[in-house]
Amino acid sequence: MDSDDDYNKPTHTQHHGETEEIDLDEKFPNRPRNQSPTLPFHVLFQTLFNPLSEIKKKPAGTARRKVGQSGGASLNPVERRREVIDRFISRWRKEVGDDIYPAFRLILPDKDRDRAMYGIKEKVIGKLLIKIMKIDKNSEDGLNLLNWKLPGQAAASSMAGDFAGRCYTVISKRPMRTEPGNMTIEEVNERLDQLSAAPKEEQQLTILTEFYRRMNPEELTWLIRIILRQMKVGATERTFFDVWHPDAENLYSISSSLRRVCWELHDPNIRLEAEDRGITLMQCFQPQLAQFQMHSLERMIGRMRPTEDDPVFWIEEKLDGERMQLHMDSDASVPGGRTFRFWSRKAKDYTYLYGNGIHDEHGALTRYLKDAFADGVESLILDGEMITWDTEQDAIAPFGTLKTAALSEQRNPYSSSSRPLFRVFDILYLNGRDLTRYTLRDRRNALQKSIKPAHHRLEIHPYEEATGTSEVEESLRKVVAEASEGLVLKNPRSPYRLNERHDDWMKVKPEYMTEFGESLDLVIIGGYYGSGHRGGGLASFLCGLRADDAHSSQGGTTTKFYSFCRVGGGFTAADYANVRHHTDGKWHEWNPRKPPTSYIELAGGDAQHERPDMWIKPEDSVVLCVKASSVSASDMFRIGLTLRFPRFKRLRGDKDWKSALSVQEFLDLKANAEQERKEKEFNVDSSRKKRMKRTTKKPLTIAGYDADAEAQYAIPSGHIFEGLNFYIMTDSVTPVRKSKAELEQLVKANGGKFYQTNSAAPDMICVADRRTVKAASLQKNGTVDIIRPSWILDCIKQSEIDVGMPDLLLPLEPRHTFYATQDRQEQIAESIDQFNDSYARNTTIDELRNILEEMSKNHHFDKPSCPEAIRKLNEHIQEKVNSGWELPIGWLFKGLTFVFPQSERLDDTDLEGSTQISRQHRLHSAGNTARFAGAHVVDSSKSSSVTHIVVAPDASASEISPIRKSWSRKAPQKLPHLVTVDWIEQSWEQRTLLDEEGFQPPKGA
Repeated sequence: MDSDDDYNKPTHTQHHGETEEIDLDEKFPNRPRNQSPTLPFHVLFQTLFNPLSEIKKKPAGTARRKVGQSGGASLNPVERRREVIDRFISRWRKEVGDDIYPAFRLILPDKDRDRAMYGIKEKVIGKLLIKIMKIDKNSEDGLNLLNWKLPGQAAASSMAGDFAGRCYTVISKRPMRTEPGNMTIEEVNERLDQLSAAPKEEQQLTILTEFYRRMNPEELTWLIRIILRQMKVGATERTFFDVWHPDAENLYSISSSLRRVCWELHDPNIRLEAEDRGITLMQCFQPQLAQFQMHSLERMIGRMRPTEDDPVFWIEEKLDGERMQLHMDSDASVPGGRTFRFWSRKAKDYTYLYGNGIHDEHGALTRYLKDAFADGVESLILDGEMITWDTEQDAIAPFGTLKTAALSEQRNPYSSSSRPLFRVFDILYLNGRDLTRYTLRDRRNALQKSIKPAHHRLEIHPYEEATGTSEVEESLRKVVAEASEGLVLKNPRSPYRLNERHDDWMKVKPEYMTEFGESLDLVIIGGYYGSGHRGGGLASFLCGLRADDAHSSQGGTTTKFYSFCRVGGGFTAADYANVRHHTDGKWHEWNPRKPPTSYIELAGGDAQHERPDMWIKPEDSVVLCVKASSVSASDMFRIGLTLRFPRFKRLRGDKDWKSALSVQEFLDLKANAEQERKEKEFNVDSSRKKRMKRTTKKPLTIAGYDADAEAQYAIPSGHIFEGLNFYIMTDSVTPVRKSKAELEQLVKANGGKFYQTNSAAPDMICVADRRTVKAASLQKNGTVDIIRPSWILDCIKQSEIDVGMPDLLLPLEPRHTFYATQDRQEQIAESIDQFNDSYARNTTIDELRNILEEMSKNHHFDKPSCPEAIRKLNEHIQEKVNSGWELPIGWLFKGLTFVFPQSERLDDTDLEGSTQISRQHRLHSAGNTARFAGAHVVDSSKSSSVTHIVVAPDASASEISPIRKSWSRKAPQKLPHLVTVDWIEQSWEQRTLLDEEGFQPPKGA
């Protein structure tokens, strides 16, 4: 096997022909050879890119197999993608040869680290195309290319945000050729190598001119996507790798080299040796990534599989820097005796910046690491985050300052006010041994013994041990107070998983936590155009605060808004449509030379920080309810403050610009919030003393309030009742007992307001569970509905379950109604079915038992005896799914046939009894889930229709091997898919069929 240094050297020179071929032969004598020239470039998009893009656009089930293939069953998108890729690879091997690297460089341009970055983005390409096609830059097409995010004219308007699509619209009007050109894939690669090395615009213009002359508009469109490394054809590199070779993904994970994947694994029948499957010193690998938070903290912690014997998980602060891996090796031939290499998460080599040795004069970091390693450490690989440390503030500097700090450190060592700091949180290799298979706890022990931290240069990242959510919430309060990025929860019992997101590492960011930050009502004063699927419309908005004390030049006052924050997250398509509906025709293009200072004031004076693409008068605008994690200082916005992680919550149709938040009101809110936080900290600290001092004599209460009730009563918090007013008249009797004060605190904690009279606020919700004088008086009035406290409790409970729709109120049911008017009763009756089962609320076990008992007593059900009706129902469901409806959960595995071979053999393995029982329980449970979701579960003997073989995730090689052999004999033409039980469980949980590639048994099994 060739050394990694050889693989990292450029393979293309400025010369061509025999010299370059000899050079390649010397460096890579075992590389595969092609017997024929490479395919034409247009074959790539005609047979690969376009078909994959069509599969991405069409919903599953729209394509059918040809007659005679599996009985006409529909192909799922995964199979269709694999078929397209397999056809292309087979054609290449047949017509060209085994060296597919030239094609993969264009298919996966973002994974090819052997070609340097081009240094040109959309605007530069637009300028070059204008020169090549001799277009007036002020013409319609010229403006469409230069302002590609803005809506264009005619056909170009639909391409807003899609630069390549916008280029196609312009080029197709003036093509040099209409039919596909004759450039081969190898020629395109040669020109792209030249483009990446072109130092000036003149050379770039010459190369792009040749492309324009030899390609038709569609070819040029795909070429531009390759240059921008924005393919988005609907298939990931994992799919291409899996079709190419069974070990391709593993080799890429440990090497980050597309060339090695193509050249070392050209024969799918030759597998990687065991010693070649682990990470290697001085060879860039793909790091493990943290999973996004998708659940409550309780579920996140549960997914880390804690046990009674070891319930601990770790909490680390999430650093806002650049992920980096450091490789160190002993080398007696170099000064200092050590060599270093640095790579980023994207496999970019940063050794030139941080240094290759102890005495590297250009190294911003390594010159300080002479004594950073313990005696006996000869070689290691460290994983961590490179951040900037501000020595004057004695704190971490904001994101985006890292490269500047490193260059400053290179020029002025020891005297720079900011410096790169490498915070290490993992060690993966030590003295020739791969540590990725060891647990995180063992790796951290090895790290502590191997590193001697260099103060504010190389440090071990700290962590805290925790066992529950309270520690996470306390850590989140700290990171919010310090304006930090967030947290990462880690499972100390887990191995290191290369190139994978897994539940063993999970991010927790402050914006996900409901108890932090305020909901603020802000006016939209500007808009920014989006790109991609948000192209052509305003995708994010500049929001402002009202400055009522601004004085006009004519005397008196005029209302002006100061820029405050930019909001782009949390919007649905319906939200965007709602904003457009209320502001259509009222937007104005921002003119930097004549800014609308009478209405809007930005930060930075003439610099106009956060300048929007469009602006709108405040009186013509709308008010947004915005949620944020905290307030932070920023000179990019007019008042010097902004929101951290702002997210849109809802449109405030009941408010206008006059009633939205002003600068002074916001400053008052901020001051009050800080005071409340201090008081809360004091109350928490003194709560134990208060409880100890309490005597048996109950203190005096006034109007149903207990002075200590709010501090002592732990209640769920959220925003489900935001904007609602409550008049609570009695305690809760059923289903649980809660006092009037407890109910009022529940309402307040979830965003609502409560009052002590019915007429104190409009649209009052009256609540009672007993016929008191007040309740009887309202009922006698006959115009007011009275609901039971159970509705409040059910809404809160359902919001905790439906994490994707936490602010959705439940409709009223008869069980929630104490008294309702006649019209209201009819409406309430529609929220349940004929068996009193709720359409919107999760039914409890007791309720479900009562419903089933009632059904069995009073209703008779015939078994389904009409296959035609069932067929029509299936067709109807499929039509709805094809038109964009979400697949009903009961049809999730429709048309699939599963077999669980391991569930039939309890004694074939040497697993311990408890482990075997746990495995059998999971397999049995998954079988029930599959049946409920429409699958057919059969015995292994009925093999003719089986589509999936399901095994335990911990299945060993001795278990899997006989299964594969047995099924190979039964179905030699097309083997069923072999997946672990995780695929069924996670597909059910996410309500969609997941890609099976990530749920296959280990390759060695």
